[in-house]
Amino acid sequence: MSNSNASDLQNKTALITGASRRIGAVIARTLHAAGMNITLHYRGSKEEAEKLADELNQQRDNSCISIRLDLHDTAALPELIEQSQQHWQRLDLLVNNASSFYPTHVGKITEQHWDDLMGSNLKAPLFLSQAATPYLKQVSGSIINIVDIHAQRPMKNHTLYCAAKAGLAMMTQSLAKELGPDIRVNGVAPGAIMWPENEQDAEVQDDIVSRTALKRSGMPEDIAATVLFLARDAHYITGQIIPVDGGRSINI
Repeated sequence: MSNSNASDLQNKTALITGASRRIGAVIARTLHAAGMNITLHYRGSKEEAEKLADELNQQRDNSCISIRLDLHDTAALPELIEQSQQHWQRLDLLVNNASSFYPTHVGKITEQHWDDLMGSNLKAPLFLSQAATPYLKQVSGSIINIVDIHAQRPMKNHTLYCAAKAGLAMMTQSLAKELGPDIRVNGVAPGAIMWPENEQDAEVQDDIVSRTALKRSGMPEDIAATVLFLARDAHYITGQIIPVDGGRSINI
């Protein structure tokens, strides 16, 4: 990569939801290493969020803060944007990463399931994006939504989750059309990157990996690298959702 690109994100600020652990934490480390100041959002993982913030601040003083918020509290979502903006005096990137994921079997789906899965995967990203828009517009910033390859390829027993991610995919494209030319909006659609904590069945994992073109699982770093590309290098890309799935989405 050229030296000019290396400085593009220096002293710019990213707010990442669900950033205390797993893929969100790797995205935070990657953007921080590229020069960005980071606001880590978390809900329940306070100890992990504070540990990650300390880690990043040791690398570069006063470069990371953590903020706790339940994303289902829609009225409080603008406060998350405001707190980040007030601390750094700018907002260049919003990464909507936080997500709920679990099966919902037809016949047993509840309104609570609907509120949880739609809330974290679609409603919160919309209202956070809306609140962030005035600040992103000032700096020609961008929004990156973590979608899922199952937004287009349905997964059995996950009707609500897939529907929510499909909504997020369309929201990504719709916002790109509405917020251009000032704000770019893109998505990243992971495939088999990190197994859900409640899915440790080796046979299931092997079956999923066998359906990728690359015949292997991806790494959180693969998602983070794509987020970095979209944030730093993709100045003429908007309204796109990039699958990072080892070719799974091209296989039947």
